[in-house]
Amino acid sequence: MSDEVKCDKPVCDKFVAVNELARRRGFYWNSYEIYGGAGGFVTYGPLGTRLKQNIENKLRELFVKQTGVMEMESSVITPGKVFEASGHVDHFKEPMVECVKCNKRFRADHLLEEYANISSVQAEKMTLDEVQAALETNNITCPDCGGGFRPPQQFLTMFETTIGPYSGATGYGRPEAAQGIFVEFNRLYSAAREKLPFGVIQIGRALRNEISPRQGLLRLREFTICDLEFFFDPEEPCCHLLKEVEHETLPIVLCEKRERCCEDITIFTVREALDKKIVRSEWQAFFMAMAKRLLTEIGVPAEKQRFIEKLPWEKAHYATQSFDQEVYLERYGWTEVSGHAFRTDFDLGCHMKACGADMRVFKEYPNPVETERLVVKPNLAKLGPVFKKETGKVGELLSKADPEVVEVALKKDGFYVVEGYKVFSEHVQIVSQKVVERGKRFIPYVVEPSFGSDRLFYVALEYAYGIKDDRVVMSFSRSIVPVQVGVYPLMSKDGLAEKAQEVQRQLVQAGFMVEYDEAGSIGRRYARADEAGIQLGITIDYESLKEDTVTIRDRDSWCQVRSQIKTLPELLQKYFQRKINFEDLGT
Repeated sequence: MSDEVKCDKPVCDKFVAVNELARRRGFYWNSYEIYGGAGGFVTYGPLGTRLKQNIENKLRELFVKQTGVMEMESSVITPGKVFEASGHVDHFKEPMVECVKCNKRFRADHLLEEYANISSVQAEKMTLDEVQAALETNNITCPDCGGGFRPPQQFLTMFETTIGPYSGATGYGRPEAAQGIFVEFNRLYSAAREKLPFGVIQIGRALRNEISPRQGLLRLREFTICDLEFFFDPEEPCCHLLKEVEHETLPIVLCEKRERCCEDITIFTVREALDKKIVRSEWQAFFMAMAKRLLTEIGVPAEKQRFIEKLPWEKAHYATQSFDQEVYLERYGWTEVSGHAFRTDFDLGCHMKACGADMRVFKEYPNPVETERLVVKPNLAKLGPVFKKETGKVGELLSKADPEVVEVALKKDGFYVVEGYKVFSEHVQIVSQKVVERGKRFIPYVVEPSFGSDRLFYVALEYAYGIKDDRVVMSFSRSIVPVQVGVYPLMSKDGLAEKAQEVQRQLVQAGFMVEYDEAGSIGRRYARADEAGIQLGITIDYESLKEDTVTIRDRDSWCQVRSQIKTLPELLQKYFQRKINFEDLGT
């Protein structure tokens, strides 16, 4: 099926309202406020910490528990040679301008997008000279003081440090978690019982020295990233998991439309996207469908999600094909929340070349294959007098050498050098011989879904935020809600508080996240609970003392039901597992 979907950008101050609520109720706030703050760093408060953990656990539930992906944790500080090999040192740069008056620095492409109506797509193609010309043509000056700018330059957005006391031991704060997975591939492959396909996810801190972070949780200098690297044999089809999602729909903005400055969405099923070669890898399509499911489960309707195909000059240096999953936000419009890159064998190949570690896997053929091929045959009788005790080692190195490379070197230079040993024509023979091949060695391919935990957190906040009868209600999905149950004695006397505390202990022991509140009127407590997003309110009243029952109030509908205290743990367990609805809590 194929439909066109459009979404116009409204003007709204929900961003301001959500951020004000987040600070006031302890979801998050800017770090180091007593020292004037530091841009790009945030502190999560009690409610925010639990919400963020629940979102990350939802991600684990979908990918680790349901898909069988393994999880690992590696260090944040990384030796410089890792990012030299991966290409980040050369490519992880952004165009920057500096104000001549106040010396503040800004990302040039963001200024052009904000003040010259030049899209990010256009800005990414521009050279530094073109960026400077565009700034001058559009009379763009410093947003803070109105000063002019020095010529733009490329800025490396990785935090650089030294490891230990030696200035030559360069290290970087990782800007992603992916390389920590790639460099440990051999050990992870062993943990996966040396079988493909397998995936590894890493959820942890990352650092990017952003030039001018000014979008709250959407652009931070320190953040939590969730990188999943899935390794597979490109010659083998996707397994049964694809069948579970092949009828799911993927709303995609295609490259061919973006090149015409059109962002209309075309909807494909997963199967259609693969059959039409819109998505090139079955595994990539699978994880795109799972990413859509994740966003739906944290509260984003399907019609507010899309995947945008990256243009050739937008893709990261390691990607053959790339899609961004975007969610519609009321201030910023379509905003990236996850990236989906088809990385082929780029990363493992780079590290294999840089460090010499063999990152290939062995694939056994169904039946042995007899072939004829060139081999290097060492002449040990000639090698012995020259290399003496090293003869065996040199002979083994020559046996493993590429015959074509050896032959070319001998014809061109008259000798061939292997690990510092110089051998001549009389030392080797290039011969053709029959060999039986029982399999082959190859570098696995990789698809990568990568999520920003902090962005998912903000998205969950904005989509939960609502107003009902002039009261803020945070309607979180019950699977990520930071506090599941509030327990409230109607009055703080006549034994009601003691009964309420007894109910609280019962629910805590049953594994629920519970908040107890007896301050102020019951109406005020309900209002506070709605603002914090507490899913259910349990009120202990005088009837509770007589009948051993409680009133359960729903956060969103404000409806109430009566239930027996002894059945509460079992009923609430089913409710939060989505096995029953609110009205089923009444007994």
